[in-house]
Amino acid sequence: MIVMKFGGSSVANAERIKHVASIIKAYKEKKPVVVLSAMGDTTDHLLDAADQAVKGIVDVEGVAKLHKETAELLNVNIETIQDLLKELNQLLTGISMLKEISKRSRDYLVSFGERMSVRMMAAYLTKEGIPAKFYDAWDIGILSDSNYMAAELLDSVWDDIPKYLTGYKNGTDVEIPIVTGFIAKDVKGNITTLGRGGSDLTATMIGAAMQAEEVQTWKDVDGILTTDPRIVKEAKPVPEVTYEEAQELAMFGAQVLHPRSMVPVRKSGTPVRVKNSYNITSPGSIIVENHTGKEEVYAGSFYGTLKSEVERIWAKGHVIIFDIDVQGGVNLKRIFGDKAFSVFIQAPSVEVLRERLIGRGTDTLEAIEKRVAKAASEMEFAAGKFDHVLINDDLP
Repeated sequence: MIVMKFGGSSVANAERIKHVASIIKAYKEKKPVVVLSAMGDTTDHLLDAADQAVKGIVDVEGVAKLHKETAELLNVNIETIQDLLKELNQLLTGISMLKEISKRSRDYLVSFGERMSVRMMAAYLTKEGIPAKFYDAWDIGILSDSNYMAAELLDSVWDDIPKYLTGYKNGTDVEIPIVTGFIAKDVKGNITTLGRGGSDLTATMIGAAMQAEEVQTWKDVDGILTTDPRIVKEAKPVPEVTYEEAQELAMFGAQVLHPRSMVPVRKSGTPVRVKNSYNITSPGSIIVENHTGKEEVYAGSFYGTLKSEVERIWAKGHVIIFDIDVQGGVNLKRIFGDKAFSVFIQAPSVEVLRERLIGRGTDTLEAIEKRVAKAASEMEFAAGKFDHVLINDDLP
């Protein structure tokens, strides 16, 4: 069994849904459980509709139009979606009468996006001869606390999810489960949302609870890249990173899984693979507990190579951070070109810097700073705009 998660842009319209369906079909022998976000900008449109409802205006046409037109283009029965649209209209009418919306009502409101998305995909797959069944997350045991807009999953999900999906895993059930991401229910039956990274959390929780072969999150790039491709055109995919490295990247703004979504898979040891929905033959990047040594990391990446002196390099705004860890060398100019303005070097101690970066055990701290500054300038790190080097030698 594998878990496949697709975000909103992957199911934004009929053509994208057809493409995702073809990917699911290609992996059907792996027994995929599919987790979907709402179509495109549906969540934003739902929140806009709520703002209008607070002003006394009830209008679901924007949301309804997208889903009706998509269903027509896919040639699927939209009866279940019509029922949800009626329910949505009733909710907005209630909000318009109260002239306010609570956190609980907001979670109920935004849930319609994911709920319509899975119904659309399941209907289309079934029409194409691929048996599929939609599930709202709570239908497979995904329950949360009542912290609306940022709910946390209950510990019971570890035992409850297998109760509903083991039949599919062992072959008793043949329909591919298409599950809503991002949403859950509390023990009182109220719909909740899981906050940032919620759809990824749904996917990783299912994968961990079901001891899946891997969790796949499908994006529009060939995995986790060495740097931001909008800044450096030569950015390349990194075949393998650890959970810890992926969390650090996410904290620095990289579009990787949100750190909280990695908690279940770290507990179970389930690998996570970042794949490209536009290039399904690419192996992508795999996130694991520890480096296996089976994947050679590109020498100009954030991580250098497994033998490089620079384990990680972060760029944020006008600052670059080097984390000195293992032995060797790396071509820094290939990574960032002239994008940096200053350099911060992080290492366990000045002695480590002397031994690994400089190679002169007798150098003073000032000498190290000068040598690094000279090297950065020579590599045209900042095209003449280089400011300074700061070395932190007081790390735990």
